[in-house]
Order: sequence, then C-alpha cells, then structure tokens
Amino acid sequence: MIQAGELAGARSHLMEILNATPDDPVALNLLGVVNSQEGQFQAAERCFRQAVAAAPDFVAAYLNLGHLYQENQRRDPKALMESLAAYEAALKVDPSNIEANYQAALLLWRDGLFQPSLDRLTRLPEAARQRPQSLALSCADHAGLKNGRQAQESCDRLLQQPDLVEADVITVVPALLAHRQTGLVIGLLAGLDLRGLASPKTLHQLGLLYEEQGDLEPARAALEKLTQNREAVSASLLTDLARVAYKEKDLDAAIGYLAHARELDPENPAVQYFFGRVCLEKSYLEDAYVSLKKAADLNPDNASYNYAAGAVMMSRQDVREGYPYLRNYCQLKPGDPRGHLALGAAYFYGHDPDLARKEIAGVAENPETSAEAHYFLGRLANQEGKFSEAVQNLQEAIRLSPAYAEAYAEVGFSLVKLKKYAEADKNLRKALEINPQSYTANLSLMMLYERTKDPRASEQVNRFNKIREVREQREKELWRTIQVQPF
Repeated sequence: MIQAGELAGARSHLMEILNATPDDPVALNLLGVVNSQEGQFQAAERCFRQAVAAAPDFVAAYLNLGHLYQENQRRDPKALMESLAAYEAALKVDPSNIEANYQAALLLWRDGLFQPSLDRLTRLPEAARQRPQSLALSCADHAGLKNGRQAQESCDRLLQQPDLVEADVITVVPALLAHRQTGLVIGLLAGLDLRGLASPKTLHQLGLLYEEQGDLEPARAALEKLTQNREAVSASLLTDLARVAYKEKDLDAAIGYLAHARELDPENPAVQYFFGRVCLEKSYLEDAYVSLKKAADLNPDNASYNYAAGAVMMSRQDVREGYPYLRNYCQLKPGDPRGHLALGAAYFYGHDPDLARKEIAGVAENPETSAEAHYFLGRLANQEGKFSEAVQNLQEAIRLSPAYAEAYAEVGFSLVKLKKYAEADKNLRKALEINPQSYTANLSLMMLYERTKDPRASEQVNRFNKIREVREQREKELWRTIQVQPF
C-alpha cells in the first residue's frame, strides 16, 4: 500500500498492529516511512528511533533515519550530523552495507573530510566502487586532497560508465568549484555534453566556465549550441553570448545577440545599456542614444547608465536633454570629478556658459580632469573674447597633456585673434601634426592665411572645405539606424 501511495490505508493497518504490539520494529519502521512521505518529520523521526530502540540490529530503520535527516537538512542545521550518526550505527551492525558506506562517504565529503570519505568508499565491493555515484565522489575526494592524477582518473572512468546520468556529475560540481577545480569541472561537463547527457542548464554553465578560463571559442560554441533549442533561448543567454563575442572583439555579433535580447526583455536596463555601449563603439549613435536613454530611465539610480546617456546626448542637436542625466550622475557619484567635467561640457555645448564655468572650474585642479577642464575654460574664454586668458588655460592643458591636438588648435585660434601670427602658425601646425583632420586647426589655419595674405590660403580653403564635407557626411552616418537580421 505504501508503494502504491495508499498512505492512509497503510497507516490504518500499521496502527492495528501497533495497538496489539506497540514495540513491533517493522511496523514502527513502516509507520516512519508513512510519516516521512506525508512530511511529518518529527513523527517519522520518533518512529524510526523507536524501531531501532526495539531492535538495535535493525539496519533498515537506521538507513531510513539517515535518509530522513538528509531530506530535512534545510530545516535542521544538525541534520547532516545526525544522518551520519545513523549510517555509522548501521555500519556497526553491518560493516559491509553498501548504502550505509556510500551515504557515510557522501556526508564525510560534504564536511570536507576527504580521506575518511575515501576510506568509506574503499569498503564498497568493486562493482559498487565503479558505479557512477561512487566514481564521482572519489573524484571529488581526490580533488579535495589535491590528488590531481587520481582525481582525473576517477573523472575519466566516470565518463566512460554506460549508466552515467547527469545527476551523478552535478552532485559534486559545486564542491569541485569551491576547491578551485575548474578544469576538472569543465572536463566533466564537456564529457556530459559529448555523450548528449548535458541539460541546457549544464551546457550554459559549461560555456560560462570556459569564458571564465579565457577559452572564448569553446565558450561561444557551448552557448551557441543552446540557441538550437528555442525553449532555452533567453535574454540572459543572449547577453552571455554577447559578452563572449565582445571579448572576442566581434562587435557585430555582440550587437546581434543584444538586439534579440532586447526583443525578449525590453524592460531590462542592463541589456539596454550593454547594447548602447556596443553601438557607441560601432558609432551607431542613434541606436546608442535610444538604448542608453532607456537604460537610465528604467534604472535612474544607476550612475553608469546616467553618465552614458548624458554623454551620448552631448552629440545630439538638443544637448540640454542630457542635463538631467549628468546631474543625476553627479548626485549619485558626488566625489567623481569626471561627472562634473561631463556636466560642465554639456553646459558648454548647450550654450550655458555660466553653468559650464562653475562645474568645470570646480575640477580644474583635480589630476584626473585638469587637462580637459583647462581646455574647456580656454574655449569659454575664447567665446567671450578673452583671448589672453584663453591662451593661459590652453597652454596649461598642453602642459598637462602634450599630445592634446585640440588644445593646440584652440590656442592657435586665440593667437590668431591676438594677431600673434607666428606663434599661431606654430601651434596650428603642431595640432595638424598630431591630428591632420582637426576641424578647428584647419579652420584656424585658413583664417590665419587669409589674414596674412599667405599664398597658401586658396589651397587651405579647399582643404578645409573637404574636411567639412567629410565631417558633415560622417555626422549623417553616425545617426543612421542599424538593421539587425532575425535570429
């Protein structure tokens, strides 16, 4: 009746027996089984203990008591210790009992007692030692003892067993990882995959472990394999694939994975942010803008999302749209000078010079931001016609960052306005030496040649016009929208 699931009927019969013979160990043991299956832990424990008290040599009752404690370890912190004691009691009666030896070995392994666990396994008959569960436990014990060769041998034998199932391997994986046996775990999981025994969850873990080890090609292959199963495809999986592709510098693939992750989970700010960041690297500014803005709107308390959204908005026509995001970043990260510099730059491009100067001046002496801060202070001074002040700030920017092409270009502009043409020419040529396509440097050099009636003026006009055309075309391309093919 117990085997058929007719627990109420079984209980009724057992109570009849126990009413007549209260110390019947077999009836007590079976009543403990009924209580256990009905989830009555304390009643089951009481029955099993009464059974062994009535019959101290009753091995089956000790085994059931040990199983009961194992099944209820979450509710009782002492359960595993009690379970081991039950199996040890069974072994005093029957030292060769296979189940008691194996379960005792398993519990000793969980306590980190690897050698005693191995000793228990050696008491098993040869056939039992070659079963997948025993080989997996042997592998874990040897790994815990840092016996690399023996652990690998157990692993190899385990993967060759015809009756191997995934659970035999998965049981020991957490402990192997805890003992930094990642290579061994990869070998086990890859072996499961080779035999077609790996579940989607296991295959996913295998891919992540490959990635952790820096083996990106097999990591991507394992994760890609999961996409063949529609039910296994998730935003999380696609994000993992995108991360591996990104590490491989395959940005197009990363964008493809993330685009489909967005379709599956459009309200996930992390996916939106990752997609936006990769789009930025590919110069797809419109797609970057949409995704980074959404990421920040979905999670306004994330500093990185706010910074990225505000930064990309500085390239748009309405620069002021980025103000709230960069202000939010400064509130979330008040000690980061880069936030105040970015906010000041946004104010500068948004034509709010007083706000820009306040933010930028506050970080002008910070080593992380000093060069760029002095550059913007120089540009602000140029806009106000304070060309000498501009030169001072720009020269400080160059002192701090000697390869700062735009600072040379801007100081050249200031010197043209101050009619210091020789110095202007020197600075502009330095800017073009660093960056021949500098818009500001070429524009200022054109102004210089026109003012000084230099015969190279016509040639410089043509050069500047070409640079301007390329720049305008480039700006149009940057705001195009990418097309992602169906996954």
